[in-house]
Amino acid sequence: RRYVMRKNLKEARQKAGMTQKEVAEYLHISERHYKYMESGQIIGNVGLWDKLEDLFKIHQRNLREIL
Repeated sequence: RRYVMRKNLKEARQKAGMTQKEVAEYLHISERHYKYMESGQIIGNVGLWDKLEDLFKIHQRNLREIL
């Protein structure tokens, strides 16, 4: 199984000075769920991406980019 990193999502989180756990708590999801989103293993629903866009002030199309 191949895992691809959502580089922009990780960079946005780090720039905000947040841990994966803190972002997960903000989204009201488990840390594991968020880790899977950040690694590109799962997509996540539109509502979560809307919240991430608000949190990081970056358009979700840019956050969702998989590299």
